Amino acid sequence: MNIVVIGAGAAGMTAASNIRKFDEQSQIIVFTTQKNVAYSPCAIPYVIGGHIDSFDDIIMHKPEDYLRKNIRVLTETTVTNIDNDVTEVEYEDKNGNKQVIKYDKLVIATGGKPLIPPIPGKDLEGVFKVRTVEDGEKILAYAEKSKNVILVGGGAIGLELGSELSNKGLYVTIAEMMPQLFPRSFDQEMSDKFQEHLEANGIKVLTSSAVESINGDTKVESVTIDGKEQAADMVILSTGVRSQIELAESIGCELGQFAIKVNDHMETSVENVYAAGDCVEVVDAITGNITLSPLGTTAVRQGIVIAKNITGHDVSFKPVLNSTVSQIGDMEMGAVGLTQQAAEQQGLEIVTASIEASSRARYYPGSKPVFLKLVAKLDGTIIGCQIFGKEAVAERVDTLTAIISQGLNVDEVVSMEFSYAPPVSSVIDPIAIAAELCLEKLYEINPDLYTITEEEATEDVDEKISEENTEKVSEETTEEKTPEDEHPVDESPAEESSENETEEKSEDTPEKSPAEEVPKEEVIEEKATEDEPTKEDAPIEEVAEDKSESPEATPEEDVVEDKDTQKDQENKESEESDDDSEGESFTSQLRKEGLIK
Repeated sequence: MNIVVIGAGAAGMTAASNIRKFDEQSQIIVFTTQKNVAYSPCAIPYVIGGHIDSFDDIIMHKPEDYLRKNIRVLTETTVTNIDNDVTEVEYEDKNGNKQVIKYDKLVIATGGKPLIPPIPGKDLEGVFKVRTVEDGEKILAYAEKSKNVILVGGGAIGLELGSELSNKGLYVTIAEMMPQLFPRSFDQEMSDKFQEHLEANGIKVLTSSAVESINGDTKVESVTIDGKEQAADMVILSTGVRSQIELAESIGCELGQFAIKVNDHMETSVENVYAAGDCVEVVDAITGNITLSPLGTTAVRQGIVIAKNITGHDVSFKPVLNSTVSQIGDMEMGAVGLTQQAAEQQGLEIVTASIEASSRARYYPGSKPVFLKLVAKLDGTIIGCQIFGKEAVAERVDTLTAIISQGLNVDEVVSMEFSYAPPVSSVIDPIAIAAELCLEKLYEINPDLYTITEEEATEDVDEKISEENTEKVSEETTEEKTPEDEHPVDESPAEESSENETEEKSEDTPEKSPAEEVPKEEVIEEKATEDEPTKEDAPIEEVAEDKSESPEATPEEDVVEDKDTQKDQENKESEESDDDSEGESFTSQLRKEGLIK
């Protein structure tokens, strides 16, 4: 089988490598217009900032490495035409030589190209885009002789580059057309926090601002923003990417709202043609809407799905949550799922919780603030999270990604187990704190949110009885124990059903005389040992007093609810003994203990 891959980015090279993993015989050829393959574009700002020594360090593999796996990679080569009728690809190398090769399976992983706005002066010397290793090398070289740089666009790359160039001593201005930075992943109040961080480090941030022109004769001399001219000798356009769909469109692949349309096997509408990466559109896991996911992690997962399906497996690509994380100077920011703004635009009714907590135990040296915002629907399902802080952001974003993927609600997250050690975490994780605050808001809206129904309670009791009978079959237990003795139902709609059943039973049960009552001490001893109860068990006087407000209650009912009443009294005594937390809400207790501010 001949397999042709167009594109040597994350999606294309992952597909090629994994095809070879499952298929040692097929011929695999990869075409790319670039000089380098298998590098990380996300690392470019950190090479420019000096955190990584060289651009060579972010190139993970070279063509000769793949050749040892019997994968041919043709660099600086352009696919000029695809003839799907005869399944042939025509390509041209950097010297102008043209050739044709046949394929059985075709993978289109052409990625995206920088979206260059039609700004006058965009072709002047000193104007750069950020996409390839070569782009990064040019920016680094030009920055060495520059003083003032304007970054157009307030997305992740723009913020990362701005921070790194500022650290190198340049005067940096970030111009964003939207009212806030990073609007796709963060709400206004979270965006404001890292804008304040940038400005505190000497970076000028202009939001709701349009770059009208880039001025100069042959090279950049100034930039006009909102009618005001600002000195500049370098401009970097970080205004996003646009899917490269031309080749797919030329052979009749169906296009969607934004890019190439594929099914969950990453197949296009054309037989034997697959597509992956920035050139395809995906499904949003929360809304079910079509969206884009221009992330390296998405591209890699899609490449694996293609490889497995081409080699005979049956694997589906799941809808996305678009989890993202970035580092700006010494601050980390991350997000997953929907923002509050996006959720409201979708017409979803939600609650949110925003907290400031600590990354470690509050008393441990080096503990740093963590800002976290949680978004949940009114049924408690968590649908989004945003985090900003100096450490442990990525880990919590990944945790929230798993939580949202599994459809967990805030009640489940509040009781979830988190790891703890003072040097690395707080005893109550910020995620659980935010979930509890969401839960409090939800209870204010709907106090019965997590109250079980009578049917659910009955099913739960029946299931427990069945399990116990399987483990220990006892004729005496079967004859003398009732479901109510074994499984008292908490205060819920199901309790009324239990009382009604007890009243019906009590009609056939003669009332016990006072002489038959068992002293209180004996009843307590029987409860502690939990031996099989007998028909001579009788209600204690204190329980009868508690039931005095219900004149319909019978002595038999008191017996059934005896254990419940004692348990309630024990719980009440335990609560009253906690002087520090009596009468305080969960939020007040956390603030008192210093876990949140």
